Amino acid sequence: MADKRDYYEVLGLSKGATDAEIKKAYRKLSKQYHPDINKAADAEEKFKEISEAYEILSDSQKKAAYDQYGFAGVDPNYGGGAGGFGGFGGFSSSGGGFDFEDILGSFFGGSGGFGSNARMNPNAPRAGEDLQYTLRLSFEEAIFGVQKDIEYTRQDECGTCHGNGAKPGTTPVTCSKCHGSGRINIERQTPLGRMVTQQTCDACRGLGKEIKEKCVTCHGAGHVAKSHKVKVNVPAGVEEGQQMRLNSQGEAGANGGPYGDLYVIFSVAASDKFERKGAEIYYEMPLNFAQAALGDEIEVPTVHGEVKLRVPSGTQTGTKFRLRGKGAPRLHSGGNGDQTVIAKIITPKHLNEEQKEALRAFAKASGDSISESDEGFFDKMKDAFGGKKKK
Repeated sequence: MADKRDYYEVLGLSKGATDAEIKKAYRKLSKQYHPDINKAADAEEKFKEISEAYEILSDSQKKAAYDQYGFAGVDPNYGGGAGGFGGFGGFSSSGGGFDFEDILGSFFGGSGGFGSNARMNPNAPRAGEDLQYTLRLSFEEAIFGVQKDIEYTRQDECGTCHGNGAKPGTTPVTCSKCHGSGRINIERQTPLGRMVTQQTCDACRGLGKEIKEKCVTCHGAGHVAKSHKVKVNVPAGVEEGQQMRLNSQGEAGANGGPYGDLYVIFSVAASDKFERKGAEIYYEMPLNFAQAALGDEIEVPTVHGEVKLRVPSGTQTGTKFRLRGKGAPRLHSGGNGDQTVIAKIITPKHLNEEQKEALRAFAKASGDSISESDEGFFDKMKDAFGGKKKK
């Protein structure tokens, strides 16, 4: 522990800094080095160092002990070196073994026993909860991307008390029952003798602080429900069920901690023309008998606009044509997918006499015999072009 930096130095303050100066310095540095925001390799370590300094200096009793005795005043193990022995630390779970304190706590009761969660400082900064928002998009918006303004309700830091829950001009005080730890010791007689376990302090509900005069706006909560607006830049090529994270757009944190994140989940409407599978788009193209038999040049719709397609003579139902680059954008790799056009021969249900005569002439020229009933011939035509009726 000899390499630990002075807590005032960590926060960039001089000894004797006021509570307001300590809180202001912590807010600035914690936002600067929070691992969700700062991706530098040492950001997490610095954030822990800043949080530890704030934990001590924001508590009047701990701050007084630190000012008088230094690290030894707030850490009984300080200076003990590698041979130091505190509590049941020799069985730490971080060393690959087990935490004897946790076993005792779970066996003899209490919420969390002596485990690591119980030893957490209730006054340490905590990030706010994450939120989810389902954003509905049209088929085209998902293909090309769009900017959307969304609005939702979240827990915001109270503007009156700035998150501490106390009436302006007052501050929360250290809990007189648990002395700021958020935990109290409970003695119990067991077959192994008298044991001491810990449980959440019933006076401050584990917060470590008591608010004598509550803020009239948030009633001591430190946060209020507010409508919140944010712009979402939807990238081109998103698909149903995909999501994006918006940093610091979730719920307000506690004890000066950062806001949580907002996860936007995309819900994409279906198209009445196209079917999409990833970056590939499929379109079923209707053709009449003449177009399929003789060939044609037609206009085919794509999400990028209509394009000309040459249909060769003798095209059958199910024939596929590929339009390069006419699909959806590839979200992560760039470029567009393709559009596959699938031919579907449409057999007419009702023919006038002129049309029937033309088909009879076609059949005669092809060497096909026609029964006295036109229906037999037309059934053969349906069979030939994929229109056979299911029995």
